[in-house]
Amino acid sequence: MNNTEVVVIGAGQAGLSSAYHLRRTGFEPDRDFVALDHSPGPGGAWQFRWPSLTYGKVHGMHSLPGLELTDADPARPSSAVITEYFDTYERTFGLRVRRPVDVRAVREGDGGRLLVETSAGTWATRALINATGTWDRPFWPRYPGQETFRGRQLHTAQYPGPEEFAGLRVVVVGGGASGTQHLLEIAPYAASTTWVTRRPPVFREGTFTEDVGRAAVALVEERVRQGLPPKSVVSVTGLPLNDAIRQGLADGVLDRQPMFDRITPEGVAWDDGRQVEADVILWATGFRAAVDHLAPLKLREPGGGIRVEGTRAVADPRIHLVGYGPSASTIGANRAGRAAVRDIRRLLEGEPKREEAAV
Repeated sequence: MNNTEVVVIGAGQAGLSSAYHLRRTGFEPDRDFVALDHSPGPGGAWQFRWPSLTYGKVHGMHSLPGLELTDADPARPSSAVITEYFDTYERTFGLRVRRPVDVRAVREGDGGRLLVETSAGTWATRALINATGTWDRPFWPRYPGQETFRGRQLHTAQYPGPEEFAGLRVVVVGGGASGTQHLLEIAPYAASTTWVTRRPPVFREGTFTEDVGRAAVALVEERVRQGLPPKSVVSVTGLPLNDAIRQGLADGVLDRQPMFDRITPEGVAWDDGRQVEADVILWATGFRAAVDHLAPLKLREPGGGIRVEGTRAVADPRIHLVGYGPSASTIGANRAGRAAVRDIRRLLEGEPKREEAAV
């Protein structure tokens, strides 16, 4: 049994921001807190991104606190750029992230402590910062006939890059940023592409101002405050109408079709009789929060989500969710990490709780 004051689960943007603020305010790594990460190396979910997602295509990557990300080559894969940056960050601030460590469950322990059960032993902690993100929980919708499809089905989490789709008929499902990026990349290689979404996509014109961003975050925050599963900020803001999107619309690549009704062995079909033959169905259908290890604590509300005020789980003030819901952006994770650490310090020192917004 290992005893510590705070356990941080996850070492992506949210986890590293939290670890930085813990250390900055006097918590010592390996003595007062420990950061656990199940990935093989630094980089968070970024290390698993497809090679064609270059740094220049990344929208709104915000530097971690205390160390700017500067002079990155926009033509390099974002996986390489950000992995190197996170590695430098961990070493610069001596965060001593332990990996690979799989967190299996968090349970109630003795004396008001939480027990964090992992592949590397168990930690008894007074507070927990959960920064596990969503990458490990890709969402696969279910449709009639899905198991009969003779072609290949894969999710954005498994996307290998456009070259593997050369000469194939590809159906891309999903109206978010990943879906449109996949389509624009695949179209020059594929024999054909078909884009289907549940709802018509919303393209946003004009500058994405701070006020627009604040309003979008507020909508997501209200959902988690009610205990509903969080939606992405992009689902609220819409897709930016940039030059690449405009070209895709003009070329007919982004010719959105309504969601099919069933999957056949040869492709997809609609109840009106229309069918599209396909070799591949690519599900760009997003991710869900990776919080199953918290299940023993029974934090979920009837609505399916964890009710959160700022970053604090309403059902248990020892637990903070950073990078969850409204803080699931690079700048939001930075601010949420700072807010969570302030709150945890007050908790551990026995000071009265003061509500603060995380983003």
